[in-house]
Amino acid sequence: MAAAEAEATAATGLALADTDINWDRLNKTRFHIIGAILFTAQSALLHPTTVVKTRMQVADGSGFSQMPGITLFRQILRTDGIPGIFRGFGTSAIGSIPGRVLALTSLEVSKDMMLKYTKDLDMPEATRLGIANGVAGMVSNLVSCIYYVPLDVVCQRLMVQGLPGTTICRGPVNVARKVIKVEGFRGMYRGFGLTAVTQSPASALWWGAYGSAQHIIWRSLGFGDEAERKPSHVEMVIVQATAGLIAGACSSVITTPVDTVKTRLQVMDNFGTGRPSVIKTAKALFQEDGWWGFYRGFGPRFLNMSLYGTTMIVTYELIKRLSVKHG
Repeated sequence: MAAAEAEATAATGLALADTDINWDRLNKTRFHIIGAILFTAQSALLHPTTVVKTRMQVADGSGFSQMPGITLFRQILRTDGIPGIFRGFGTSAIGSIPGRVLALTSLEVSKDMMLKYTKDLDMPEATRLGIANGVAGMVSNLVSCIYYVPLDVVCQRLMVQGLPGTTICRGPVNVARKVIKVEGFRGMYRGFGLTAVTQSPASALWWGAYGSAQHIIWRSLGFGDEAERKPSHVEMVIVQATAGLIAGACSSVITTPVDTVKTRLQVMDNFGTGRPSVIKTAKALFQEDGWWGFYRGFGPRFLNMSLYGTTMIVTYELIKRLSVKHG
C-alpha cells in the first residue's frame, strides 16, 4: 500500500513526505498486533454485508436471491436478531489472525525483495514500484489462499444455515468434520483453483484502479509536475480513501460473477451425485436466473468492496505508521 502511494507520488511529480515505509523499518511484533486489532475491527463493521451477499448468492427457492440487499438485511434482523447478521464472524475473526500474519508478512517481504532486485535496473521509479507492489500482491494472494479457502468454506456454511441445499451444522468444528467425512480433506478446498486463479488478476485490477484514481485525483487537486505545495496528512488520507473506494467499486463490478460461482461451489450440497464442479455450479446458476444470476448479491458486495477498499488502505497505512521503529 505504501509502495502504491509512492508510485502515485513519482508519477505525478509530488514532493510528498517520506511515506514509503518498508519492511526493514517496521517493528514486526507491533505491526502484527496492531494489524490484528484494527483489521478485526474493520471486519466486524463489514461482516453483515458479507452475510447478506452470501445468502443472496446461495439462495435457491427461498426468494432471497430476488430481494434487495437492505430488505434481506432487515429480514435477518427480524428472524435472527443481531447474531444473525454476524453469523460466522467469531470463526472468521479468530481464524483470520494467523492468516493475516501470513498475508501481511508475505506481502511486505516479497515487496521488499522485489524493490532490492530491481534497484539497479534502468527503469522509471514509478514503474519499479508498480512492479514490486504488483508482484507482492500476487504472491500474498497465492500464499493466503492456502490458508483462507478452508476458512471461507467453514465461515460461509455457517452464514447460510437453514437455506435449501445446505447442511445444518453445530459450529465450525462440526462443519469441518461433515465436509471431510463426505468429501475428504479436499472438500475443505472447494473453489481453491477458482479463488487462486481469479484473485491474482483481481488484485492487479484493484491496484491498477487505485493507482489510476490516485493519479487523476492528485492532478485534479492541482498537484501536478510543477506543484510546490505538499499535501497535508489529511489530504493524503482523503485521496487514499477516495481512490480505495473507486478501486473497490470497479473491482466488484468485474469480479462478482466469479465470486458468486465460487461461493455456491463452496457451500451447496444439492447437486446430486458426484463432487460439485465449476461448470456444474455455473450451469445450475444460469438455469435458475439466467445471466443476472451471476450478479446475485451484487449490491451488498459492491458496498462491501467499496467500503473495504476505503477502510483497508487507510487502516493499513495507519498500522505501518504506528509500527515504525524508533531510535
